[in-house]
Amino acid sequence: MWDPAVYRRFGSERSRPFFDLAARVGAERPRAVTDLGCGPGELTLTLAERWPGARLTGVDSSPEMIEKALAHGGPAEFRVGDVREWRPGPDVDVLITNATLQWVPEHRDLLVRWARELAPGAWLAMQVPGNFGAPSHVLLREVGQRYGLSEVLREAPVDEPAGYAALLTGAGAEVDAWETTYLHLLPVAGEHPVLRWMEGTALRPVKAALDDNAWQSFRADLARKLSGAYPATGPYVAFPFRRIFVVARTERS
Repeated sequence: MWDPAVYRRFGSERSRPFFDLAARVGAERPRAVTDLGCGPGELTLTLAERWPGARLTGVDSSPEMIEKALAHGGPAEFRVGDVREWRPGPDVDVLITNATLQWVPEHRDLLVRWARELAPGAWLAMQVPGNFGAPSHVLLREVGQRYGLSEVLREAPVDEPAGYAALLTGAGAEVDAWETTYLHLLPVAGEHPVLRWMEGTALRPVKAALDDNAWQSFRADLARKLSGAYPATGPYVAFPFRRIFVVARTERS
């Protein structure tokens, strides 16, 4: 279960990659825009400001997230759905999926299918975290092994930018692929801020797999490890976070 309140921690840091991704989409007057993995919907609604004439749809697998998205009102349709089952209608000119596909093991096949099924000249934009080799995730897997969570925690579920570029150019698309490492300065307040960040995403399957006592013990063990890997400098902890971006345009007829 996703917790929208926990996910919204560090909201400005989490939202910046979405805006950097959308800024590279060159569509001028798209007929329909879809955001797959829309979460609580705030970022989806910003797309209406850029493309006010488009039919805007947000899709997410979490009923809790969609409930929050619907509460905003505004010029977008939000619905619960599985990205693996989504197929573009003939008028979808922009598909955006931000920080979602890392949860979908078969997402490479989906990207190829979408590139072939989207309308000619449509835009496909994706962003996934590329920090699975960072100390945060190395330590997560190390601690997780002691709790029997090797099956739950993933080594590297995403490709390098060149891998996605090869995949989508092979499907006939024009591709712009890049990576960025953001340096987040997380304020020190109470528990270690990297632990609090990870609770919104990476620790979600861990919490689901453990009972409450084991979860509290796991958190304490991981917090100690993170404090050594990410020491505070004054009032902040520096948290580098690598992300992978791809913007592709389908073959134009």
